Amino acid sequence: MRVFMDEPVERMNGPYARRWWALLVLCLSLLMIVMANTALTVAAPSMTQDLGLTSTDLQWVIDGYTIPYAALMLLFAAIGDKYSRRGALVLGLVLFGGGAIWGSLVDSAAGAIAARAVMGVGAALIMPATLSLLAATFPRAERTKAITLWAGTAGFAIAAGPLIAGMLLESFSWQSTFLINVPVIALAIAGTFVLVPPSKATHAPRIDYVGGLLSVVWIAALVFTLIEAPHGWDAKALTGTVVTVVGLVGFVLWELHHPHPLLDPRRFANRAFTGANIAVVLFLLAVFGAFYYLTQHLQFVLQYDALETGIRMLPLAGAVFAGSALTGYLTPRIGMKATIVAGMAGGTLALALLTQVDKSSSYADFVAPLIALGLAIGLALSPCTDAIMGAFPEEELGVGSAVNDTSQELGGAIGIAILGSLLSTSYSSNLSDATAGSKLPADALSQAQDSVAAGYGVAEGIGDQARQLAGQAARATDPQQAAQLQEQAGQLTDSAHRMADAVGSSFADAVAHTSLVGAAILGVGAVSVALLLPGKGRSAEAGAENTAKAGAGIKTSVAQEKEPEFTHSNP
Repeated sequence: MRVFMDEPVERMNGPYARRWWALLVLCLSLLMIVMANTALTVAAPSMTQDLGLTSTDLQWVIDGYTIPYAALMLLFAAIGDKYSRRGALVLGLVLFGGGAIWGSLVDSAAGAIAARAVMGVGAALIMPATLSLLAATFPRAERTKAITLWAGTAGFAIAAGPLIAGMLLESFSWQSTFLINVPVIALAIAGTFVLVPPSKATHAPRIDYVGGLLSVVWIAALVFTLIEAPHGWDAKALTGTVVTVVGLVGFVLWELHHPHPLLDPRRFANRAFTGANIAVVLFLLAVFGAFYYLTQHLQFVLQYDALETGIRMLPLAGAVFAGSALTGYLTPRIGMKATIVAGMAGGTLALALLTQVDKSSSYADFVAPLIALGLAIGLALSPCTDAIMGAFPEEELGVGSAVNDTSQELGGAIGIAILGSLLSTSYSSNLSDATAGSKLPADALSQAQDSVAAGYGVAEGIGDQARQLAGQAARATDPQQAAQLQEQAGQLTDSAHRMADAVGSSFADAVAHTSLVGAAILGVGAVSVALLLPGKGRSAEAGAENTAKAGAGIKTSVAQEKEPEFTHSNP
């Protein structure tokens, strides 16, 4: 048996013998790039304090990863299809590792943002490569199971990131959350050369670089606008909107007239393809939006530290795997449509349960929503991914993967933008009402309204003033002055407690209100997707049609309105 796998999968006479080991390497690579964002949510407070980051700086440390990640995937996937999918994966791992090492050494906001951007470029190479290599390596009979494990890994990583980051932060600095990637990358690169066979499209046309550039422009502008718009429609947000619209229109018109488009817009005439993409966007909108405020509630309102927060997200991770196992059993029996809609309904239920959160809620009140959300992730993501990949022939597996992954990234960005903005507005309004008549200075109120962390910071500042006055009272020689200082200290202590209670209550009410909106969005989306997706009975005919067209080297028809399938790339 050869040490290094150098036989292209396209030349093999049968299924690759070590394909399940190869899947382990692909899932390991995927796990790392998804965790890069969720781990940062836990490491952010320590990083902010050490680097002196403002709230804007921190936002761009997070989003500096997201923008290149989302914008570059489509173009990079097409390049990987034409030249080498495995090569794209290895290059992405190297860039990601270099960015991680750089990120651990920075001492400024600009350095942290730049390092995260390099990691995002690496992730844009890695993410589509993992899924396209999976699809090229596994025969159709096993591909759904492999995609289920791949999608389950992505869902598990959402919850595993805070846990691993929390464990590291117990003993090490925030730099460890960057450096932990380095040995994993080394293992993934070695595993890629030993276990993952080379793969590329056998008849790939010339790459549509103009279409690729236009896709980068409009997707990057869209994500940028989603980041800026919640802070107000200033010149940056308006410029981003204009660039998004112009870039998208230019992309669509160019692709419609190009003989070999990067992504043919006519593909969206396929109901299964379009319905699955809509489902992914809406589902990830809800998941990332909920994750955004759940971790804050656990850390700030319930006052769990980083490790305790990660441990309390484990029900979500376990439920993801249970849901993935369930979808592997249900989808062949009841069809893609029923499984996806059931997952979206489960996500709607999870958000609906979170509408009951209030200031007296304990962690026990979050267990059922976390389990419901995890089961929903496991149920919905795998059949959506299978449907999207099934709409592409072998020559475009990387592009199909990029479409799926871009939908996920856009859904997450939209979720944080919409639900995050709603959360902030609701919290600010609630806190203003809760502190009315409290004689809190206007500047202190404004500071507390900025975020739940800032709110508790204001309460802690009032408490510090109380302790200072109590110390002065203990040292005072005049009994009357000591009594006055002690009384003032007591009043400030009461004010600090009331402020902390107001912050916790306001944020809990904001979580409930935001969850209600999220449940409404996902619920309406579930109904829309149910009406759009084709039924189970049409899949066999669609699979036969796609098989014939892929074998003839013809693009899969986007006019069909049936659940897609695609054939194994091996002869």
